Amino acid sequence: MPKGLARYQQEGDMHFVTFSCFERKAYLRAAASRDIFVQSLEVMRARYGFFVMSYVVMPEHVHLLLTEPLGVPLAKALQALKISVAVKNAQRPFWQKRYYDFNVFSERKIIEKRRYIHRNPVTRGLVTSPELWDWSSFRHWSTGVEGPVEVESPWTARKRGGLPMRIDPRAGIL
Repeated sequence: MPKGLARYQQEGDMHFVTFSCFERKAYLRAAASRDIFVQSLEVMRARYGFFVMSYVVMPEHVHLLLTEPLGVPLAKALQALKISVAVKNAQRPFWQKRYYDFNVFSERKIIEKRRYIHRNPVTRGLVTSPELWDWSSFRHWSTGVEGPVEVESPWTARKRGGLPMRIDPRAGIL
C-alpha cells in the first residue's frame, strides 16, 4: 500500500468510493459500457451482500456510496466488480489500479456525498438535470422508480412491505 494511504474497513461505516478507467480514458463513454457496469454492480451487490446507497457512472470514472460487504473486505468486492466489467470490454487495461475510499459516518457527509454523486453529470456538462442521466441512482432517490441496481432507500423499504431500511442512511432523499 502506498505510504500514507490508510483504509478503514470492517468498521461498519458507509464508504464513498471512486475509481477511474485506465489513464482516465473514457472507456465508459458508450451507453452499452455504462450498462455493463450497472449490471455488474447489481450482480456484485447481491453476491457480496452490500447495500448501494447512491451511484453514478461517468465516462471515465465511477462514484459509489455503499456499505461494507458481509464477511469480506470491501476491496475484494470492488476487485470482483472491476474484473467483471473489464472482462466484458475490449480495452486493456480497463481500470486504473486502486481506488479512493472515504469512510462516511456523519449525516452531513452522507448528504454531501449523495449530492456530489447525483450532481456529477450536470457539473461535467453531460446533462442539464440529474434525472436525465440514466446511469445514476438519482431517479430512484427522487421518485422511487426502480433501476438496474437495487438502491437501499426509504422507497425500497416501503416496497418490502413497510419494513424499515436495513441500514441507517442518516440522510434525506438527496
